Amino acid sequence: MAHYTGPVCRLCRRHGEKLFLKGERCYTPKCPLERRYATPGHRAHSRRPRKLSEYGLRLLEKQKAKRIYGVLERQFRRYFEMAQRLPGLTGENLLRILERRLDSVIYRIGFAESRPQARQLVRHGHFRVNGRRVDIPSYLVKPGDVISWKEGEEKHFPYQSAAQRVNEVKVPSWLSLDQEKLVAKVLGEPTREDIGFTINEQLIVEYYAR
Repeated sequence: MAHYTGPVCRLCRRHGEKLFLKGERCYTPKCPLERRYATPGHRAHSRRPRKLSEYGLRLLEKQKAKRIYGVLERQFRRYFEMAQRLPGLTGENLLRILERRLDSVIYRIGFAESRPQARQLVRHGHFRVNGRRVDIPSYLVKPGDVISWKEGEEKHFPYQSAAQRVNEVKVPSWLSLDQEKLVAKVLGEPTREDIGFTINEQLIVEYYAR
């Protein structure tokens, strides 16, 4: 599946907030958002901020969700159609589906510094789901799934890096993590409170309902 490969700090500047796409760098003074507040573009600092239309606000919110989770339009639209078929609020269903992506789960439990890094680790086959190798970042986990590192990974960098990081990460309530064995289990479905991003999912619903 295709994904964005351009400069990610530019995306954060476009939305005027941190999307945490570069891991630890986002928490340091090296983050471009800490040094430059203008939106990207030629002489953007000298332009008066434009007032967005209602359509522009909805589009920007949809783009922000796509960029946080690292998906492109066709896949995002498919997730939205899945959310529409589920009972409950479509916007919350959409965020729950995005949170259940394997690369997002790997990031949430601290096995990777960012979702892009988690995506790469999954693509390289570093993880097992219920004992089977899964190298598809968009794989949707379900309650009862057990996620572990590939056998023998404890001797390599990804495992050692994760072992240090998981002690600092707050694991969402719908996941559990054995910090000694570095084995995670899916306990249930994520709730809106578990997601925590400043995403207005209602604007996304309105964008697709236009």
